[in-house]
Amino acid sequence: MSASAPLARRVAVEAAGTAALVAVVVGSGIQATGLTRDVGVQLLANSLATVFGLGVLIAFLGPVSGAHFNPVVTLASWFTGRRGGDGLPLREVAAYVPAQVAGAIGGAVLADAMFARPVTALSSHDRWGGHLWLGEVVATAGLVWLVFGLARVGRAHQAPVLVASYIGAAYWFTSSTSFANPAVTIGRTFTDTFAGIAPASLLPFITAQLLGGVLGLGLVAACFGQAPTPAGTPVPAARPSVESASIS
Repeated sequence: MSASAPLARRVAVEAAGTAALVAVVVGSGIQATGLTRDVGVQLLANSLATVFGLGVLIAFLGPVSGAHFNPVVTLASWFTGRRGGDGLPLREVAAYVPAQVAGAIGGAVLADAMFARPVTALSSHDRWGGHLWLGEVVATAGLVWLVFGLARVGRAHQAPVLVASYIGAAYWFTSSTSFANPAVTIGRTFTDTFAGIAPASLLPFITAQLLGGVLGLGLVAACFGQAPTPAGTPVPAARPSVESASIS
């Protein structure tokens, strides 16, 4: 993250980046369903567009805001850095999260508008079931494990490729198709299309994502140990520059 970037600019980047990410997810889903009736091909097209779009956004915007685009990642950054002072302070968390949610909603509305879909329709796509919630726990835990693990081993520069690749894989190996992001989940309630999720399905998905975030941090601690304090050995800590979010 650029130390010189003011908070207002970073918040704007988080909103714009999250909006762009949701526009990619929703728009590619609409495009895919218009081109084929094969659900497998639809999911393939949707996942590939998300992988490419997410990788570009992380590489492009990461140097400014850290390219979180995800409240779970933002909260994890605060939690892991609260002792050493190398994470986001709470006042910045309070600015990032609403910007991410607003951006996600805006991205869904934009995608619907581009494809001449109703921009005020809420999703009717119910996603309800314990197996889907378990999928969200797994997807989000893996994302946090990867993002903060990369920081601990000094490979933050690989985040654009590895985070995007993980999300592409998680589309296919999780039952929920890896939303793994509360802001994006909220945004996707505002589109009654392939990528949508009904408002009634929102709470358990977000609860599962938050639980997954906690488990992901547990995996980071188990595999890489606790983040060093300022007096410890200088190992790259979980800075916002690698805390890049993702969705399905």
